[in-house]
Amino acid sequence: MTQGGSSGGRAEVHHQHRDVTGGWLRPAVFGAMDGLVSNFALIAGVAGGTSNIRVVSLAGVAGLAAGAFSMAGGEYVSVASQRELALAELEVERGELAGNAEAEERELARLYEMRGVDPDLAAEVARQISRDPAKALEVHARAELGVAPGDLPSPKLAAVSSFLSFSVGAAIPLLPYLLGATVLWVSAALSTAALFAAGALVSRVTARSWWYSGLRQLVVGAVAAGLTFALGSLLGAGAL
Repeated sequence: MTQGGSSGGRAEVHHQHRDVTGGWLRPAVFGAMDGLVSNFALIAGVAGGTSNIRVVSLAGVAGLAAGAFSMAGGEYVSVASQRELALAELEVERGELAGNAEAEERELARLYEMRGVDPDLAAEVARQISRDPAKALEVHARAELGVAPGDLPSPKLAAVSSFLSFSVGAAIPLLPYLLGATVLWVSAALSTAALFAAGALVSRVTARSWWYSGLRQLVVGAVAAGLTFALGSLLGAGAL
C-alpha cells in the first residue's frame, strides 16, 4: 500500500471550505458596524453644530437607544414574517405528502434526475426517502423551499442579537464622552480604530485581505461621519 493509503502514490488530501453564509459572525459584526457608523456620524454631526457636550452626549445616547430598538423591532418582524411564511408552506407540503404521496415521490425522483442521478436510482432513492414522512418532508422542504422544518430562525433570538450587536457598535463613539471627553477627536480616534478592526474581522467571511477590508470600512465610516459633521457645521447651533 502506498503512503497515505492512496493507490496512486499520493497522500490523500482533505480540505475544508469556509462558511459562505458567515454563520453568527456575519450578522453580529455587521450589526455592530451599523451601530458604530450611524452613531459616529450622528455624534459628529451634532458636534459640528454645537460645542455643548451634554447635547452631544444626549444625541449619542438617543442614537444608540433609537437605533438598537429599531433594529431589534425590524429584525423581529422580518424574521417572524419569514418564519410564518415558511411554516405555511411547510403545511402545504405536508398536506401534499399526506394526500398525494405518489405524485410527491415522482416529483422527488425528478429532482434527483435533474441533478444528474440515473432515473432508476433516482426513483429508488425517492421511494426509500418517502417511506418516512418526516424525512420526506425535510427533503422536499430543503429542495423546494430551501428550509428545514426543524431549523427555522427564531424571531426573538434575531431581535436580541440585533439589539446587542447594534448597541455594542453604537456605544464605541459615545464612550469617550461618557468618560469625560470634551472634544470630538477622541471619539473619532476610537471610532476609526474600531471601524478598521471590524472591517478586518469581516475578512474572515470574505475573500478579501484583512487590511483591505479594514481600510474599506474605515473609509466608509469616516466619509459618513465627515459629511455629517460638515452638515452640522453648516447648519450651526442656531438651527437646533
